[in-house]
Amino acid sequence: MKTQTDTPGNHANPAVSLNIAIVGGGRTCRFFLELIKNDPVPFFDIKILGVCDKNDTAEGFELAREMGIYTTDNLYDLLNIQHLDSVLELTGSREVLLEIIRLKPEGVGVLEYNISRILRNLLHTNQQLKSTQKKLVAEKTFSSLLIQQSTAAIVIINTDFTIADVNDAYLNTVKKTKDQVIGAYCYEISHGINAPCSSVFPGVNCPMLETLRSGTNAYVIHDHPGPDGNRLYCSLNTYPIKNDEGKVVQVIEFWRDITAEFSDRWKKREKKFKSDIQKMVQEDRMISLGKLAASCAHEINNPIQGLLTFCDYMLDMLYAGRPEDDQLSQFKDHLTLMSSELERCGNIVSGMLFFARESGLEHQHIDLNEVLHAVLTLTRHKLELGNITLTTDLSPVPLMLEGDINQLQQCFLNLIFNASEAMPEGGRLAVRTWLDPKSDTACVEIRDTGYGIPEKIQDNLFDPFFTTKDVGQGTGLGLSIVHGVVKTHKGTVKIDSREGKGAAFILSFPVISPAAHDPGGG
Repeated sequence: MKTQTDTPGNHANPAVSLNIAIVGGGRTCRFFLELIKNDPVPFFDIKILGVCDKNDTAEGFELAREMGIYTTDNLYDLLNIQHLDSVLELTGSREVLLEIIRLKPEGVGVLEYNISRILRNLLHTNQQLKSTQKKLVAEKTFSSLLIQQSTAAIVIINTDFTIADVNDAYLNTVKKTKDQVIGAYCYEISHGINAPCSSVFPGVNCPMLETLRSGTNAYVIHDHPGPDGNRLYCSLNTYPIKNDEGKVVQVIEFWRDITAEFSDRWKKREKKFKSDIQKMVQEDRMISLGKLAASCAHEINNPIQGLLTFCDYMLDMLYAGRPEDDQLSQFKDHLTLMSSELERCGNIVSGMLFFARESGLEHQHIDLNEVLHAVLTLTRHKLELGNITLTTDLSPVPLMLEGDINQLQQCFLNLIFNASEAMPEGGRLAVRTWLDPKSDTACVEIRDTGYGIPEKIQDNLFDPFFTTKDVGQGTGLGLSIVHGVVKTHKGTVKIDSREGKGAAFILSFPVISPAAHDPGGG
């Protein structure tokens, strides 16, 4: 269970927001407006969005206008006010009530006969200066009716954690009947446990307990098991119900299901994360391209010099006269070799162009071995120049996964660059892949014989801008990009290293379909 808490009293008022429009602007309307203004109803943050009456001189209609509340004689206009929760019918006319029911938008409730009766009782009580006790009873009944009409899930809990009352919205949330919840312990219904939440889940704050302790409101976010097996994320506000002596005798709890809101936030965060990773990858590719350019130019220049030598040699022989048969045979050998070298140069240039191109995030079915082969083709000569011996042991079966080629290339390129920089005097770099049949994952290990990674900094390696290199020698983003790419591909990355004994990064990715298992796998 996860919980988020706010200090009691510091969170926004936990009262249920209720936006009401009033039909009937007479004396009862005026009394209700004054009641809301001067003596707010417990547990509710009531806002009057509009008042409708044919008589623009009615008491309540005039007061609403003075208070800056929208007034109209058009029922249709009133019912189409934005963010309207309920309509309060105060005319007592059945015809008006039926017209409201016919015209109101779906999802807007109607507060009618019982509410009107209670308000009239309150008005009569107020005018006759009857006992305070009777007024309190009427106000309590009014609050109870509003609770039942509210679309928010509301539960009233006794101090022993048994449920005293609930509204229909709460029953809809927990998918139980009223008989099943009344008298049951709140934690049984909400979490399916047989003891208070805080005793079963250490560190979890119970708003009910907090309100009982402090006598003030409390707020948390809990995750509850849903009736369909999924998790429900709910914001919970608790509010004390006190007796005449100021003692808390019950707690009213407002539930709001924020699962969809959490899901939307998570999707937006995930989308932004992927976008940020893509930008970082593209920027890092440009840096990597600069590192590769010199070694690739050198690798292309060598065969070009050989090609020029062959061309000059063959031209000299042609200028000397018609070539002999044995010379034509040499021509054939030279041309075959030249074609092979030109193809190798073409592959290097194609690889560089493919690597340099900017593209959006594009997941497709790819073979991990082919991605690694392309990266090793680009880096092979740079490793040779650094006196680093490269050995490969790639899985004999394709390692198919769904991913973005550019991101994975950059991921492996960063690991190979890091490995080569850890071996400034040369060394060995071993790259191997295999299919793990137990977890249905494709695994990649990149192991070097460099100076290793101290254990005390291994937990920080993937933090953005963390680097052990000298100033100007690196951005500190290489390994954080590796971690981001692996996470985007639902994979894992582990480190196997001891200081002075080299380092290995082991990456694993879920395969699309483990149609073939590599019997020689890791």
